[in-house]
Amino acid sequence: MSYAVSLLPEFDEEMANTRKVLERFPEEKADWRAHPKSNTLGWNANHLAEIPGWAVGTINDTEWDFSPPGAPAYQTPALATRAEILAEFDKNVAAARQAIESVNDEDMEVPWTLKYQGDVIFTMPRAAVIRSFVLNHIIHHRAITCVYLRLNDLPVPGMYGPSGDE
Repeated sequence: MSYAVSLLPEFDEEMANTRKVLERFPEEKADWRAHPKSNTLGWNANHLAEIPGWAVGTINDTEWDFSPPGAPAYQTPALATRAEILAEFDKNVAAARQAIESVNDEDMEVPWTLKYQGDVIFTMPRAAVIRSFVLNHIIHHRAITCVYLRLNDLPVPGMYGPSGDE
């Protein structure tokens, strides 16, 4: 079984679940945060919209320095509306799915490195990066976003079955 055939059912399911959460993004609560050290609800929604696109860079490149020395650091988008966030998410999911569908299995064994200001944070095979840095990362921020919805008394969608709101 190819890498794509084994991963795409899970990818599709997790992206559908993430989209359900983003569909409930409350624009009027974009600046809400659970704690002064926490990111805002709007930042989390934007982060969820951007992460699927990282699969493309993982498959096409061998490293990413998100704050390279002497150059501007990567910035999470700052989209304000639910429609903008969903459009960005959908664009990135489509690009990621295309990249996963077309990748050769051997290429997924190639090491990929994440850096910050030239320092290595981690190096793993691309397949592991897609699983951890993309899928697990999305699930992590989706859970944060769901907690933020709950703390604001907003309905949380069911994902692996009905939620307490369904």
